[in-house]
Amino acid sequence: MAKFKIKKGDMVQVIAGDDKGKKAKVLQVLPKQAQVIVEGCKVVKKAIKVSEKNPKGGFVSKEMPMSISNVKKAEGDN
Repeated sequence: MAKFKIKKGDMVQVIAGDDKGKKAKVLQVLPKQAQVIVEGCKVVKKAIKVSEKNPKGGFVSKEMPMSISNVKKAEGDN
């Protein structure tokens, strides 16, 4: 398992992909997959089935993991 300089709660800048240029906070680091989940980036709509917990069903927006190589620590955040 690799060791990364980016930790949960760090401010990062997205350097590749659809959200290139955005600065946001890291919500979760997934070291085994070498991925991070960044707040407000790579958001997808997931369909939710009708259940007791969710009686109406519908769609929910969710952040998906992105490769850790697509982000860098934001400047001025040490």
